[in-house]
Amino acid sequence: MKLTIKHDDFQRAFLTAATVAPTRSPREILQNVKIQAEENQLVLTATDGEVGVRLVVPDVQVQIPGSALIPVSRLSMILRETSDEELRIEASPERTLILGRFSRFELQSQNPDEFPVVKDFSSDEAYEITADDFRELIKRTIFAADTESSRFALGGVLLEFENDRVTAVGTDGRRLAKMEKPIKVIGQPLGNDSSTIVPSRSMQLMERIMGDGEIPIHLIPQGNHLLMKFPQGVFYTTLVEGRFPKWRDVIPRRPESTKIDIPVGPTYAAVRQAAVVVNDESRGIDFSFSDGTLVLTSSVQQIGQSRIEMPVSYAGAGLTISLDNRFIADFLKVLPPEKTFTLDVESPDQAAHCKTDDNYDYIVMPMSRDQPR
Repeated sequence: MKLTIKHDDFQRAFLTAATVAPTRSPREILQNVKIQAEENQLVLTATDGEVGVRLVVPDVQVQIPGSALIPVSRLSMILRETSDEELRIEASPERTLILGRFSRFELQSQNPDEFPVVKDFSSDEAYEITADDFRELIKRTIFAADTESSRFALGGVLLEFENDRVTAVGTDGRRLAKMEKPIKVIGQPLGNDSSTIVPSRSMQLMERIMGDGEIPIHLIPQGNHLLMKFPQGVFYTTLVEGRFPKWRDVIPRRPESTKIDIPVGPTYAAVRQAAVVVNDESRGIDFSFSDGTLVLTSSVQQIGQSRIEMPVSYAGAGLTISLDNRFIADFLKVLPPEKTFTLDVESPDQAAHCKTDDNYDYIVMPMSRDQPR
């Protein structure tokens, strides 16, 4: 194999592929990225056995087609340290040369034919969503998933495809985040109705590699995998096995409950201030509503107390609910600070329902106000 490639194009693609390759693995071969030179392009593939990525770099000067395996750690350092605009790569079965204008690196190489095959996206039928919308789905739900739970299904984000929308849901059993976005259905990927549980790590990787803006992202569940096609290539992940909770039963429907419009930015600031005196054993903050006012208070023995007051549009009877400061902060920091959300509460002992005007719901269970402070 022999080729010439622009340094920045190669670095961008290689470092993207490197996010998938494991830093340590019983299968040493997986700590490499496979590069394959073909007609005026370079294809990079990486996998850890559970997830994989296939990236295409166009406009490459390929003198001799072929393939090679390159260690992720070594080539990452080479690409960071070299400043040449172009690099030449020459590979034989025993070694790979990376050549700059005044530099020469020789790396030992393994047999590229032994590298696992990374799935390609060959179907014309898929669910289409913009990169910005898919990123928003991930950002607003992934934090609520439970990666440490013995209930394996909670370690991922549920994606439900139905008609012209996709719903993403994350939950750890104490809180639940759910968001909807419009999609375009191309053909019949799975009868227009399908659901999958995507591992949290896979969702994080997809968010990092798929790009920005209104570019189209194509998704298709395929057996126990989910494939994502984006402009630079294809990503696939093994799905989480198990039964996801019946999340629709969790969302309250309380027409007679109290609904309060609350500003995001000031509330986030108030929560952070009130949380100054909380600790791991006592994380509850009391949210007390009275006429035109929200007061946030926390109290922990041997630490102290905090009291933060802010105006809100509330005119009902006094109402207090105790919530975990981390859970509320997680919700608020994924929202634009200039926006408002609606807090739906019925009593101190029932779940608080936070809702925005862009199809986002967040449900959090209250904490007992009888706990030691």
